[in-house]
Order: sequence, then structure tokens, then C-alpha cells
Amino acid sequence: MNLGSLVSETRNPQTMDLDCLSTLAMVERFNQQDALVAGAVEKTLPEVALAVDAAAESLKAGGRLIYMGAGTSGRLGVLDASECPPTFGVPHGLVIGLIAGGPGALLKAVEGAEDNQQLGEDDLKALDLTVNDMVVGLAASGRTPYVIGGLRYARNLGCRTAAISCNPGSAIALEAEIAISPVVGPEALTGSTRLKSGTAQKLVLNMISTGAMVKLGKVYQNLMVDMKATNIKLVDRACRIVVEATGACREDAENALKQTDYEVKPAILMLLTGVDAQTAQVRLADSHGYLRCALK
Repeated sequence: MNLGSLVSETRNPQTMDLDCLSTLAMVERFNQQDALVAGAVEKTLPEVALAVDAAAESLKAGGRLIYMGAGTSGRLGVLDASECPPTFGVPHGLVIGLIAGGPGALLKAVEGAEDNQQLGEDDLKALDLTVNDMVVGLAASGRTPYVIGGLRYARNLGCRTAAISCNPGSAIALEAEIAISPVVGPEALTGSTRLKSGTAQKLVLNMISTGAMVKLGKVYQNLMVDMKATNIKLVDRACRIVVEATGACREDAENALKQTDYEVKPAILMLLTGVDAQTAQVRLADSHGYLRCALK
């Protein structure tokens, strides 16, 4: 494929004079381009919703959500995956980010790693990929061989698959059952897809992981009720969440949290229903962890 023909690689007529602008005018131009991203993502929301449902179905079936990409796309996948355990209380390894070239590529580019389809397949084999897993391929260009190889292997195995690209009708879109292609247009800095394309990919990843976790009962109202209180800041946040959810005073919230070993869901259930910590845990288990169901 001729890379120069891709939308993400073409020159932006609105930013041809970047090197002549004052600093304020330059950052205003960047900001004007960034403002286009949310509108481009909005056009892909039906496909994003399909990906959220597919991810939730895979996780409910005991599978994993696996992102894979190269360069900026790979780093964004690793970032989203790494934030799921503290935010939603899920175990490490439930949401996984793979980057072409391995963990070292997070800090320093590994030349040529993205150009090998077999490496994409091999990285998934190393995870013992199963039919219950979902694989999401990320590539701003939509033609990264590492991602193509991974998606092709995953789909042949019977996994749910999605592709996120910033070019329409891309090669990775053809490899996945769900294609999410926000077309943000040429970058402010020609070909630097860490800009608008990177922002678009992060917005989509945020929706997929957060949406799937909502579907799994990790959220009550708009509160992170499965978060892990692993430091002083997070203990304080857990307390504030319990206060918000129940209307209880801070002292009562702290009391309930101490009885649940700082687990937020049972603390809320205790305060709203008057049951003890053990009963709250049993009710939550009977409701498969869905707090709203346990409250009924």
C-alpha cells in the first residue's frame, strides 16, 4: 500500500505555516484541529457500542480483553489496560496491552517489529489465546502487519475481534468483525499520528473498557464501586464514594468500610439496607456482584 495515499499521512492545508506562527497562534491551530476529533469519533459510536458489548460478553465468558498495536497505538492499548485493575478492581491480566517489540518498545522504538505479521500471531500464542478472548487491533494507518497478523490469527481461532483505525476501509478493518474508523483528517504535523489519531484511539479505548466494566457491574450510578483502596488517596476516595452513594455521614462511611476491609460495594449495601458486612457480601455474591440487583 502507498502510505502517502492514506488520509492520516496527507498534508493539512490549515497548518502549512506552523513554523512561521507565534507560539499562541501555533497552539491555537493545534487546538482547532483537536476540536475535530470528538465529532469524528461520534460517527463511529454504533460500532463502538458493538465493541463494548463484545468485550463484556468475552469477559463474562471468562475470557480477556486484549489490545495490540505498534508505536503510539500500542502504548495507548497498554495504558488503557494498565488502568483497569485500580479503577475497576479487576485482576491484572484480564485486560492486556500488547505492543510490537515487547515492553521495551514502550520507552524506545523497536525498529521493524511492527512489520512482521508472525510476531503478532506469536504474541497472542504466548498468551494462550482462547475462543473466549477478544482481540482489539489498533493502528492509525490501518495497515500495520503486526496487527494484521494478530487479528487474522484471533479471528481464525474464533475470537471476537475489533479494529481501530483512522483511515476508512483499512486493511485491519477487513480483518476484524467490528471496524471502528474515526476519520480525523490530516494531522497538524504531517504524519504524526500521535496527535489527532492518537487522541481518537484513546477516546475509543476509554469507551470500550469503561463501557464493558459498566456492563460487568463494576459501576453503580456513575461511581467506581469496585475500585481498590490501595493507598491513602484511594481510601479517601472510597469513603467519598460511599458517602455519595448513601448520603451517610463520613464517620458512618468509614465505619462500614473498616468492616468490609475497604470494599466499597458491601459498605454501600450495609448502609442502605442495614445488613451486616457478612450478609452484604453474601447478597452481592448472589447478585453476581451487581450492586443494583443486590439492593433490590
